[in-house]
Amino acid sequence: MPRSGDGSGTGDAPTLLLHLYRVLTSLIVPFVYRSVSRKLKRHGVPALRIHERLGNASAPRAPGPLVWFHAASVGESLSVLTLITRMGERLPRHEFLITSGTATSADLIAKRLPPRTRHQFAPLDATGPVRRFLDYWRPVAGVFVESEIWPLMLTDGCASGARLALLNARLSARSVASWQKRPKTAAFLLDRFNLMLTQNQPMADNLLAMGADRGRVQVGSNLKATSAPLPVEQATLSDMRAALAGRPLWVASSTHPGEEAVILAAHRALLETFPDLVLLLVPRHPERGDEVAEMIKEAGFTQARRSTGEDLVADTQVYLADTLGETGTWYALSPVVFMGASFEPIGGHNPFEPAQSGAAIITGPHVANFAETYAPLIACGGAVEVADGAQLAQTVGRWLTDADALNTARAAAQNFVFSQQAVLDQVVEILCAALDLDAAHG
Repeated sequence: MPRSGDGSGTGDAPTLLLHLYRVLTSLIVPFVYRSVSRKLKRHGVPALRIHERLGNASAPRAPGPLVWFHAASVGESLSVLTLITRMGERLPRHEFLITSGTATSADLIAKRLPPRTRHQFAPLDATGPVRRFLDYWRPVAGVFVESEIWPLMLTDGCASGARLALLNARLSARSVASWQKRPKTAAFLLDRFNLMLTQNQPMADNLLAMGADRGRVQVGSNLKATSAPLPVEQATLSDMRAALAGRPLWVASSTHPGEEAVILAAHRALLETFPDLVLLLVPRHPERGDEVAEMIKEAGFTQARRSTGEDLVADTQVYLADTLGETGTWYALSPVVFMGASFEPIGGHNPFEPAQSGAAIITGPHVANFAETYAPLIACGGAVEVADGAQLAQTVGRWLTDADALNTARAAAQNFVFSQQAVLDQVVEILCAALDLDAAHG
């Protein structure tokens, strides 16, 4: 697909590295498929749907122009559902397809599919699966979310005539450095995009350093600010409130290895002042439940574990919520939420979700993935950054003691999210223009 204004100087010829990639992926696709199919089978995904990874559709394609969104996992997938809903209102003749790679994302998306939208597992990035996928779905446009730069999806998608966008662009420093070692290949792939809309200026600068055409890079904001609130299971919420019977509660959410020990130490310190306090601990990966439960036991706390059906009772000190899809309920339950992946150098997790629920937020210092979000959120008083477990305990304790300070922080966090909602309409208009959805297919 010819491009005008190519600032990369690469032309339309794929590099030798891309030719080698195409050959290699064709050779190894049977082995990769065997691996991913085993993972999907373990999650109970039926064979028909597993075959989607080979580009074989399991759902009918409705007539009319189709816009394809690709997102890797749960967070990326959920962040675009509200956008698809709004875009569907803006483009009533269009159909929508969202692809992702994990069984968890498929389950959660299925519960929240917007009108005229289907979900499929993404094809493996090899010639056969990608071409089968494109031949069947025939998207007029493709939107890749965050860090999803798959060479053949981009190259063949562009060659099929689809206009492409990279949305909420976010690449790790390691990924940027790796692409910069292959400048011609990086520039060629980035040149497949008609638009690259980044979360912040540093990411825009990184894309330009990788060879992106300056005319196609725009600085936006974090799309996750515009997502619909997480679902809340009202029956579970009522049951938990009854079990707490007025006891104070705080949540440590999306925690990673190395963080639970710090959080449990903070909770021990808090119990000296608040002996009936409950910690609701939500590991980022529920499959770590056994490991985290053993840590809680070794630390000497009484606990109840969600995945095994144990009830929170009067002497429960830690409630281990090692399940999927219930985070919205936990945020609605607690006025104070610590967000994980921030004590370890992982980059932080989405603070918009607890803020939407009206929780005051605490974070560690490592929030590079959400730097453009945490800075103003902290500045307005909706979040507090702490350096270690001692400061974590101090902040939780202050909010549990001072109701006015807690309510002020909660209101600030929620108002910050509301202030971001206007971004959604802007993103829809930018995408419609860049992908030529009105002129060509309206």
